[in-house]
Amino acid sequence: MYAWELPTSLEVGGKEYAIRTDYRVILDILAAMNDPEIFDPGMTEEEKKMEQFMTMLQIIYIDFDSMPPKDWQEAMKKAVDFIDCGIKGDDKPKPRTMDWEQDAPIIAPEISKVAGRDIRIGETHWWEFFGYYLGIGEGVFNTIISIREKKRRGKKLEKWEREFYSKNKSLIDLKARTAERSDEEKEALRQLFGLKK
Repeated sequence: MYAWELPTSLEVGGKEYAIRTDYRVILDILAAMNDPEIFDPGMTEEEKKMEQFMTMLQIIYIDFDSMPPKDWQEAMKKAVDFIDCGIKGDDKPKPRTMDWEQDAPIIAPEISKVAGRDIRIGETHWWEFFGYYLGIGEGVFNTIISIREKKRRGKKLEKWEREFYSKNKSLIDLKARTAERSDEEKEALRQLFGLKK
């Protein structure tokens, strides 16, 4: 992918496929891929992984239904590259220090400050949004991430950090995904993400 453009399509099997680029779409994909409750509990891990990738493909590619199955593997790789903004990582699993859903009330104003406008109004391309995210400087979100990282590593917090933590535990402590959804909520999520029952 070309770093100086904001892609709106991906080439798969020699054909250009239009993609959904708004950051909310990508956050929906990430939520679906990280939500074990929307998948059938009887599925094997391999089946869940395949279902996650199919969900991603159905959400991101506007005309996914016209894509031949032989191209799905390539489409998956291209979609992951797009979501990763073309940034190659070391593929080592990293501890979770933030949560797009839990941290949204803190992240949105910080990104809006970087963008110079409220990013919740209108569409914002995923790469543009992620660039704003990377531009977040000193502020509440950065403080929260720093405290989370220190706590994860067992490092001693400064006095002001301990005070901040004691007043803001609900913002700082990442919530475990233990809340059980009702069958109706699970079915609604399955329909939203295009999953079969």
